[in-house]
Amino acid sequence: MLSIGIVGLPNVGKSTLFQTITKKQVDCANYPFCTIDPNVGVVAVPDERVDKLAELTNSARKIYATVEFVDIAGLVKGASQGEGLGNQFLAHIREVDLIIYVLRVFNNVNIVNTQGDINLIRDKEILDTEMALKDLATIEKRLVDLVKEIRAGQAEATKEQTLLKRVKECLERSQILSDISWTDDELKLLNQYQLLTIKKRLYLFNGRENEVSPETVAVFQKNNWQFMILDILSEQAVGDLSAEEKKELGIGETNNLDLLIQKAYQMLGLITFLTTGADETRAWTLKRGSKAPRAGGVIHTDFEHAFIRAEVINWQNLLQAGSFHQAKDKGLVRIEGKEYIVQDGDVIEIRAGI
Repeated sequence: MLSIGIVGLPNVGKSTLFQTITKKQVDCANYPFCTIDPNVGVVAVPDERVDKLAELTNSARKIYATVEFVDIAGLVKGASQGEGLGNQFLAHIREVDLIIYVLRVFNNVNIVNTQGDINLIRDKEILDTEMALKDLATIEKRLVDLVKEIRAGQAEATKEQTLLKRVKECLERSQILSDISWTDDELKLLNQYQLLTIKKRLYLFNGRENEVSPETVAVFQKNNWQFMILDILSEQAVGDLSAEEKKELGIGETNNLDLLIQKAYQMLGLITFLTTGADETRAWTLKRGSKAPRAGGVIHTDFEHAFIRAEVINWQNLLQAGSFHQAKDKGLVRIEGKEYIVQDGDVIEIRAGI
């Protein structure tokens, strides 16, 4: 399951975003640190493919892909040293796959701005610095242990020490590790430390487009910092409206929060494949570029090792054919082996020797 952490300074709209996405009531009081414990909500990802395939095969139930959202209390400058109870909050996002930085662009005098004015770049840098300092403490502790391991003659310790010294230098220069290119082997080693600054991040500007300066947009685009502009309060207001009600009010049917989830999938290199039948139609999440046996392993652990073949068809081709039987008669269902790379929207049936 994809896990997304929501962070930001106090009173920027984090808990409102969380509440809007999950429809879970959380404390959104207008004062800093109103969120003491992390709120965790698991939501289904709406997917028309699941709906249409379930109707085609008369499935007894539909199971969508899910995303876990973790809402963290507002961070402040000095959080890495415990200011604002920040240490425990930083620890709560170590296991998420992606971090959403909620940055305030709305100018509402009725909602306390703990920074005094609106400045996205400054707010981003405060959050970056606190996470970098937290990572630096982790790396420094590990480097002390590595000295002992090197003295004990452990071969891999020297290689790890060289890498972590480079990481330490980057963090001391306030560099974000996710902005740096790492080899697959380096990433494999670094990921075991659950470093905060190596996680992908999406910057969410909370406000209207006309409240974001072109200069700020240019800075984010120049640095290839992925961002979205979203008026969270407006999304909350229309979140429960039906498609008909939105049409009557002249509101587009596109759900911006769904677009946010799709953006997270894209940034993490994830795709969705599907299975369908009389029992259930289900969406499964898979890393882009994965081969058919890995898809089998997502469905059932034993399927990966006992994989024989996969029967594959694009979901739209299956709908157009009218049924699996007709799709096979038309030659639309392909038999794929272990080297087949699964594509987004594939409907798959795994054959395994178990």
